[in-house]
Amino acid sequence: MTTMIDDIKKDATARMAKSVDTLKHELTKLRTGRAHASLLDHITVSYYGNETPLNQVASVGVADARTLLVTPWEKNMVGPIEKAIMKSDLGLNPVTAGTAIRVPLPALTEERRRDLVKVVRQEGEIARVAIRNIRRDANNQFKALLKDKKITEDAERQTQDETQKLTDRHIQDVDKILTAKEAELMEI
Repeated sequence: MTTMIDDIKKDATARMAKSVDTLKHELTKLRTGRAHASLLDHITVSYYGNETPLNQVASVGVADARTLLVTPWEKNMVGPIEKAIMKSDLGLNPVTAGTAIRVPLPALTEERRRDLVKVVRQEGEIARVAIRNIRRDANNQFKALLKDKKITEDAERQTQDETQKLTDRHIQDVDKILTAKEAELMEI
């Protein structure tokens, strides 16, 4: 009996943690005023006919606070990498200097910062909804166990309380991540 409850709790915990991780991953795609290598992680480049992640065909580093430096492993990849960065949804204009590609990050306008904060809040709400859905799934499983008389009403109530605490903790994590990202975006 307790192993079923423990399995449901472990599954819910893992899925909630994954929701928080997904939020972190989504927020790394949002450009702040500061350069960081993970900004280009989602860009793919045509490499011998295959779409390949940029970080598998070049090294991506930070040259200074507002410039990324992309160094392809092969000289013939400079053009395709430059095109891939230009086509991306980041609005960046790479500059080729020999075999290296410099990617200057323009300063964000106040209006663009506010738009990005809205996007951050939307991503946060998506994560919160996902966490609440996981809580609902877990509680439904506990109710099914109660209905099948595999657990007592007290055990079901206790597990629902524990699931609520787990939910609250993960939603707090989401809120902390959002607060930090919003502060980072509004920083000039």
